[in-house]
Amino acid sequence: MNCRHCKTPLTHTFLDLGFAPPSNAYLTAEQLTQPETKFPLKLYVCDHCWLVQTEDVTAADKLFTNDYAYFSSVSQGWLSHAERYCHQITQRLQLDQNSFVIEVAANDGYLLKNFVAAAIPCLGIEPTDSTADHAEKLGIPILREFFGQQLAQELSEQGKQADLIIGNNVYAHVPDINDFTAGLKTLLTNEGTITLEFPHLLQLIQYRQFDTVYHEHFSYLSFTTVCQIFDQAGLRIFDVEALPTHGGSLRIYACHEDDQRNTQPTVVSLLAEEKTFGLSTLSTYTGFQCCAEQIKQELIDFLTGQKRLNKSVIAYGAAAKGNTLFNYAGISTDLVHLVVDAATSKQGKFLPGSHIPILAPDQITLEKPDFVLILPWNIADEVMQQQGHIRQWGGKFVTAIPQLKVLP
Repeated sequence: MNCRHCKTPLTHTFLDLGFAPPSNAYLTAEQLTQPETKFPLKLYVCDHCWLVQTEDVTAADKLFTNDYAYFSSVSQGWLSHAERYCHQITQRLQLDQNSFVIEVAANDGYLLKNFVAAAIPCLGIEPTDSTADHAEKLGIPILREFFGQQLAQELSEQGKQADLIIGNNVYAHVPDINDFTAGLKTLLTNEGTITLEFPHLLQLIQYRQFDTVYHEHFSYLSFTTVCQIFDQAGLRIFDVEALPTHGGSLRIYACHEDDQRNTQPTVVSLLAEEKTFGLSTLSTYTGFQCCAEQIKQELIDFLTGQKRLNKSVIAYGAAAKGNTLFNYAGISTDLVHLVVDAATSKQGKFLPGSHIPILAPDQITLEKPDFVLILPWNIADEVMQQQGHIRQWGGKFVTAIPQLKVLP
């Protein structure tokens, strides 16, 4: 297998989590009796461009199906984040009724609805019917396609180049990252701006966030690597921000390479920070496997210990993070008998691999568990605020990343 970006042969393993089903392939009761497809979940690091990437074993259309169950609007914190971004970027770029905004992977319209409300023309590109249906009900024009150079060329020929192209948490999901990036350039007006948000590889390594690894994430991105990919495509990153979302993300601002805007000091600073951290050193990557193994053992020890004490544990959040963690650790209904989630699209289904049933959050009050294990640790504060009533019966919250912690 060769690197997705620079085509260098891949010989170094970053992380091997064995075999697992796609993390968003939730099951119905009828599917529990049917065979379940599992794929290798193994990451390699390229020792030339430092792109961390999955094996080429799963096609995107097998992962992002019509009934894809991830809806961005479920998280109030994420909605607020999107609203702040739209206000800020509208002011920064002076967007108005004569501008045109395109979001790649528009999901359920969580972000573009802010541009619709401001009467700024926009288009969402979203291949999954379940989320696209929701976005269209909000009055957002949706093109139900996967994005790449071919689609960008078609839109460009139709006069639909964008002044602003947005891609939040989609860049890591792209199997052909060079083709996707070339498409961004094709679709961008001469003085247009691209903003992408993606989880930062430095944070993943530093805070041992191995549960953010799943088949739907084909790439794990450092700023150093993304700068190289954009440069090859004839694009230039002129600014970057660190964000707290998803355990630590980056928001990059890019333009055509010959754009007159100056490159900000933030770009040089972050490149230097990554070099100091060791993101251009092979040993930084090859030592990560032991971190995952330690977290796995801590979780198994905690859950088996509580079972011996006849204590009950319910999980909160049927998130892809939790599925990666549970499948790697071999957790099933004998240790965690149910998980609750606010997304109605997941309720009544079962987690892939572990087959743990998913119910509505009010099940917590009915069962009064001793512990609530928060699987999407990136929204732990939001969950603890919403479910703080568990303390009335002595319940406690638990997170497993970056190490197992019982929270007050």
